[in-house]
Amino acid sequence: MNYRYALPLLLLSATACSRKPFFQPDARVAHTTPLPPSADSALVTAGRHYQRGLVGRFVLGPHYRRAWAEPVTLPVFRPEQLAPGGLKFVKMGGGFQTTSLTMADPAGRSYAVRTIDKNPEKTLPKFLRSTFVFGAVRDATSAAMPYGAFVVPPLAKAAGVPHSSPRPYYVRPDETGLGPESERFQGRVVLVERRYEGKENIDGPVAGAADLDETEDVLPARYENQRDQLDGAAFVRARLLDMWLGDWDRHEGQWSWAAYPQPDRQRRWQPVPQDRDQVFFRFDDGWASWVVSKAVAKFRTFGPRYESIAGYTRNASFIDSRALPAVPRAAYLAAARELQQRLTDTVIEQAVRQGLPPAVYTYEGPRMIAGLKARRAKLPRVADEFYRLQAEEVMVAGTDEKERFVVERLSDTATVVSVYSLEKVPEGQLQGQLLYSRSFDPRDTKTVRLHGLKGKDEFLVSGKVRRSPFIDIYGGPHEDLVRDSSRVAGLRKRTRFFDTARNNDFQRGSEIKNKTAHDVLSHAFDRDGSGR
Repeated sequence: MNYRYALPLLLLSATACSRKPFFQPDARVAHTTPLPPSADSALVTAGRHYQRGLVGRFVLGPHYRRAWAEPVTLPVFRPEQLAPGGLKFVKMGGGFQTTSLTMADPAGRSYAVRTIDKNPEKTLPKFLRSTFVFGAVRDATSAAMPYGAFVVPPLAKAAGVPHSSPRPYYVRPDETGLGPESERFQGRVVLVERRYEGKENIDGPVAGAADLDETEDVLPARYENQRDQLDGAAFVRARLLDMWLGDWDRHEGQWSWAAYPQPDRQRRWQPVPQDRDQVFFRFDDGWASWVVSKAVAKFRTFGPRYESIAGYTRNASFIDSRALPAVPRAAYLAAARELQQRLTDTVIEQAVRQGLPPAVYTYEGPRMIAGLKARRAKLPRVADEFYRLQAEEVMVAGTDEKERFVVERLSDTATVVSVYSLEKVPEGQLQGQLLYSRSFDPRDTKTVRLHGLKGKDEFLVSGKVRRSPFIDIYGGPHEDLVRDSSRVAGLRKRTRFFDTARNNDFQRGSEIKNKTAHDVLSHAFDRDGSGR
């Protein structure tokens, strides 16, 4: 064992409660007294089981334990009153930690119902579920602000990022309107919000869209043909909002996308963020949790300063790499400056005051407001660092249709990559519509990876310079043409070709390093985040 972590682990075993049952039996403070059938509200706690003694708070951290245990008055969940015509159960959700389900109104509009408290049992191997590790992981839920998601909507609206508007409720211990597994929600605090997925949910913040889908459906469409493109500029703005809020859990499953028609039958997909369970995260305020935060980079604490942009963005690396390859540095900085103008002191103060229960606001509100204002001032620096992280290695993907990738090594500071359609090229032209163009500086970018995917693609590389990024070419499963007349002085083989050894027309020698093989692993490309 690494003795650096031995003492923290021993203390974790002593302070991380592994007793069963762990969770509060009912969120109501007076849960031993029956709740009257006509009750419209109840005095509840989101999770009083996260309370700890002095030693526990020192080792594991105070986190948001006080907010979890604070008695607050919440409305009683009544599905028949939450929408015109009421809400009916549709299906259970599949989250690893959050108990969730989908309901719908008579018009087909979808609503998500999620427990605010979490149970991480499914995230751990079975052999760890009876150990102190389970207790420590379970206790870490207290690092999340239980009412943080309710602060976000007015901030997102001011930022110009479409967003749902969640509301908190208490579910009666005898509520049966949540489907066959209603007992999993009974006596608990839940969050209810619109689900912006599917055409029947196009309204409000996504009004005017032609389609509305999840990432796992949008990305395959993006790579199948040249009609669909992701709105990189809108995604930068949404991602900067994530970092400003300290939201580190923004993987591809946390997004919907709204399609808006463009000229020439194109569709541009704009991001719609979902699930704000990890905003304002506070983790490294205990001795053992501080050690863990150094070992696990994504567990960043919200405060006046940004602890690690790399940590905030780790969970979103897959979707970031696919949504941002066309966005230049200037767009990142412009988005940061625009957010500074939009997110005024008044907007921040009103959002925090309206989103937090009054009792919680008294001790968390001023600290949260101060943190948001301090972080707002640093947004341009954050944007620049975020850009540099994304610029180190850039993936430029075509589609399953035919494209021409043109790489021009123009100077020691500019290598321009352009992608043109070769589908239905107008008579008299060598190539069709310009699909992509961006200039790369080798001081920022080490590698540009070109993926032709399916279709017979062409890759043309030219220019003589002293410095340039690596150009890695992945032709895809069909026959491709590769020509490289470029030269990078003193640096051999700055173009690398990855494909199968047969059925390709490429120029051997010159600047191209032959990385072909007999297997088809070089054709692998994950289109939706599922690993397929």
